[in-house]
Formats: sequence, structure tokens, C-alpha cells
Amino acid sequence: MKFSLELLPNEPIKDIIEVIQLAEEIGFENVWITDHYNNRDVFEVLSIAAYETSTIKMGSGVSNPYVRNPVTIAAATSTLNEISEGRALLGVGPGDKATMETLNLSWNKPVKTVKDAIVNIRKLLNGETLEQGAYLNGTKKIENKIPIYMAAQGPMMLKGSGEVADGCLINASNPKDFEIAIPLIKEGIKKVNKSEKDFTFAAYTACSIDKDVNEAYKQSKIVVAFIMAGAPDIVLERHNISKDVAIAVRDALSKYDFKTAASLIDENMINAFSVCGTPENIQGKIEQMDSLGINEFVVGSPIGKDRVKSLKLLGDIINSYD
Repeated sequence: MKFSLELLPNEPIKDIIEVIQLAEEIGFENVWITDHYNNRDVFEVLSIAAYETSTIKMGSGVSNPYVRNPVTIAAATSTLNEISEGRALLGVGPGDKATMETLNLSWNKPVKTVKDAIVNIRKLLNGETLEQGAYLNGTKKIENKIPIYMAAQGPMMLKGSGEVADGCLINASNPKDFEIAIPLIKEGIKKVNKSEKDFTFAAYTACSIDKDVNEAYKQSKIVVAFIMAGAPDIVLERHNISKDVAIAVRDALSKYDFKTAASLIDENMINAFSVCGTPENIQGKIEQMDSLGINEFVVGSPIGKDRVKSLKLLGDIINSYD
């Protein structure tokens, strides 16, 4: 089991670097930094992090081929790999419809677009020239293969990740979702005759840890509200969550009424859309994921009330796997 950290570059870069350095010290293997147009630029932050660390691997989690052209993603990742001396990762996903509308971009054929992007990025990183003539000037084939993960939630995207990627960032936190997702990914792997043993099945979770379980729940509520508001009906049904409640949460968030949105979140919803609780709770849930075939556990927001203390609690779990 690999342990990874997801961070949003929505705070001072100095603070982000300090958290990444702490994660490296604790024993996290990877750090993923989200790529949203309205936050600090992910590749600039990653480049600074590369200079300020020595062992932790890092990448965008995730970039999309609508906002960033696959050629520019490849160039940025190649540069990061050089700066970090071979520690670059890359996550590619479809983004979301709301972002595309905000940027006046067309969100056509997301599965095909992401699959094609990953294939072309891999070619460019291998020093190849694309059919239309694009290439990376001065870039030879990179000696260490940069792992490319696809972010996925829907069935076709999950299958596609197995076909073209080295790993899948499964956007879920509950075993019910992994029980459905992993066979779909394996279907894609089988389709192209790849080996499952070389593939990374990553749980891209919302995580909240505290010695006080009630505090862990409290911290997770607003994050869970946002996740639930965007969940498709089939996922709500899977977790026995009322569609009417989900609509009420969505309406509250649209009015920036976060207090009301959080008040609508109960324990069942927290367990459906986050990995939440005491260190013992969290470890039990990780072991369950391990038994299902997950081999990378990604710790995403909110992490905890005191991020440093929460990361150190997670460090104790990481050490138990050494």
C-alpha cells in the first residue's frame, strides 16, 4: 500500500511546501496537487516543491486536456521530472462541466478526449513526434517511465483508465464504490492485454482523522456536502441517500449557505463519501480497501482540524505498513 497526499494550491506557497516537506518526513510516497485555473498554478508549485524535497514523488492531480493542451501538459511534466530528478507523476482527467462553461470551453467526448490525451502525452514523453507534427524540442526518451494516472468515476472512464493509463485515481471513499470500480478497470486492462500487477488502483479519498471521532465528523461535513451535491443519482441510490436531501444540500451550497448544507449531512453520508474517524477507524477502512485491491491510499481534504497533527496520526498508520 502506497500512501499519498492531495493538496489544493489555494494557500501561500510557503505553507504548501512546508506541508509537503512534512509529508515526506512522515513517509508519504506521493503528493498530488490539484490543477484548477482559479488557484495557484500547479506546475509552478510542483517545481518549487521539487527543489525543496528529495524523495517524495509529485504530480498534478489532475490536469485536463480542455484547459491545458496535452502537449503543454507533457512539456510541464517533462520539466518537472528534470527538476525533481525523476520523481514526476501525472494525473489526467476530464475536469468538470461547470469549469468548462465558466471558461467558455466545449466539453465534448470526455472519455475519448482523456484517453487520446494520455496516449499522446506518453508518446511525447518517449521522445516521439505526434501525427500532426508536435514534439518536445530537445526532449529525448525519458529513462524513468513517468507514471500517468487517469482520474475516473464513471464506468467508461474507469474502463478507459485500464486501457491507456498506468494507474487510476478512483474518485471514491467507500468500499461499495471500489467493488464496482475495480472490476471495470480490470476489464480495460484485460482488453489491451496488460498486466494487473503493474497497475495502480488508487483510492482518491476525502479523509478526516482525529482522536475525537465527533471532531473528525465535524470537519468532514462541508467537504462531504460538496461531493454529495455532485454525485449522480445512481451513486446516491447505492448509498441509500435521499435524492431530495441531496437537492437540498445542492441548493444550500448554491446560495453559499454552508452552515445549512453541513447541517444536512449525517453519519451515513459521511461514511459514503469520506474516510473519516479515529486512527483505528481509518486503519480498519484502509485494510478493507487493501483487501479489495486498492494499492494506493490518497489522503484528500479536509484531513483534519489541525492538519499537522492529523498528518502525524496518519504517519503512525503508514509506519505500521513498513
